[in-house]
Amino acid sequence: MIFLAVVMDGKTLAEEIKQDIARRAKIMKERGITPTLATILVGDDPSSKTYVDGKYRDCGEVGINFGLYKLPSSVTECELIELIERLNDDEDVHGIIVQLPLPKHINRKNVTMGISPLKDVDGLHPYNVGKLWLGAYELENDLLPCTPKGIVKLLDRYGIELEGKMAVIINRSDLVGKPLAKLFLDRNATVVICHSKTPELEKHTKAADVLVSAVGKRPSFVVGGEMVKEGAVVVDVGMNYIGGKLQGDVDFERVKEKASHITPVPGGVGPMTRVMLLHNVLIATKIAEGA
Repeated sequence: MIFLAVVMDGKTLAEEIKQDIARRAKIMKERGITPTLATILVGDDPSSKTYVDGKYRDCGEVGINFGLYKLPSSVTECELIELIERLNDDEDVHGIIVQLPLPKHINRKNVTMGISPLKDVDGLHPYNVGKLWLGAYELENDLLPCTPKGIVKLLDRYGIELEGKMAVIINRSDLVGKPLAKLFLDRNATVVICHSKTPELEKHTKAADVLVSAVGKRPSFVVGGEMVKEGAVVVDVGMNYIGGKLQGDVDFERVKEKASHITPVPGGVGPMTRVMLLHNVLIATKIAEGA
């Protein structure tokens, strides 16, 4: 059977959510509260600078104040954490994000734990991770990692039920694979996490009703049509720049003939990740201000 997959349009949904965020931010400003995101950029990595520029534009579009703190790659871990502590104490700052990756001499987990859990818009502080894994969270009101939250909201938009489904996630990171697995479990999916050491990967992917790939190793790793079950929902989180062009993990043209739903790259999960950061800034503002 040949499917003509529904292309899940994250870009359009993200724009709708942005409009709601802008409306809510305006109401906060009328009450004298300006939602503010502080972004820390360490070093001169071109990709990191591009991502930070994107955050600046996104914040400007919805009325969120954006503060950029640039540090040299030679900055010590203690100096970075001291800056974070100052921002933690600044009542005008509602959200803090440290752009990754960091230089090798800085321990990312120490930095993550240095951010106040109430300003942790990446959702990586042990307090917020604990709330997620204990099930003590609400999707709309708690600080959860942006990509998993964006994926769930995109699946909701297209009416995709997870209960009773086999979900396979090719990623085990703290930002994507692990939190997404918990969100899926909480919706009664059966979840398998795969990674670089998983034997017979194709056996797992072909069993998936919902397949999520977030590898980013193209062309050495590509999800081809032979790896996908007919009628599966395929979520492509991969980011691969080949010849200056952004591509996902999935062979889109081949897989869309087998899948029931598929996300494009670009225009799928990426815009949802970005808008969920803005959403988290509003949540952090509400927590701080009772707004």
